[in-house]
Amino acid sequence: MTREPLITFDKIWKTYGHGEARVNALAGVDLAIDRGEFVAIMGPSGSGKSTAMNIIGCLDTPTSGKYGFLGVDAGRLDRNRRAVLRNLYVGFVFQGYNLLPRTTAAENVELPLIYRGIAAGERRDRAIEALEQVGLLGRQNHTPAELSGGQQQRVAIARAIVAKPTLLVADEPTGNLDTARSHEIMDLLTRLNAELGLTIVMVTHEADIAAYAQRTIGFLDGHIASDTMTREAA
Repeated sequence: MTREPLITFDKIWKTYGHGEARVNALAGVDLAIDRGEFVAIMGPSGSGKSTAMNIIGCLDTPTSGKYGFLGVDAGRLDRNRRAVLRNLYVGFVFQGYNLLPRTTAAENVELPLIYRGIAAGERRDRAIEALEQVGLLGRQNHTPAELSGGQQQRVAIARAIVAKPTLLVADEPTGNLDTARSHEIMDLLTRLNAELGLTIVMVTHEADIAAYAQRTIGFLDGHIASDTMTREAA
């Protein structure tokens, strides 16, 4: 029996503005992403890739069409129910790290668990475990100012995985890093995908970063222009 994809787009349209100012950011997109896939999304500015990512992460909803996540029509959920879905199933990593500057690495990683109402002792234990998974054991009491850019992004990844999400959404995760640190972060994401079975959807404009993914989807003018398997799943 074939397992249902984790993510499905069924004729997804996303439209902004009206009349002559009307813009179709997505124009009838069909897409399926399976559990455990590592997918890179590419495309020029205005291609629709960021809009697609926002819908995948339940940060936005389509104008029409069906967005399926875990078999649920997530595009029709109200704001509060989408927030619950994100909290339970989705982790996010952004280009700018988005760490709280005056709190330690461990405290930053604990944040998603606070929203789940998990007790302080368990939060701390799980934060330390997540920091160990990203290679930062021993740095849990450092603030962001005491960490390099690559280490800060590792903290952000630990925060994204601490609640054991089904999906990790990464928006230009290496955009603020030099080449060496970028490849370290991509090695880490590749390992988490393989070892945890974590589904990863990553937006990037860099071909060498996209090459780490198993599959690369190219957007152009609101359509999928290419969909290529770049390597086999781990």
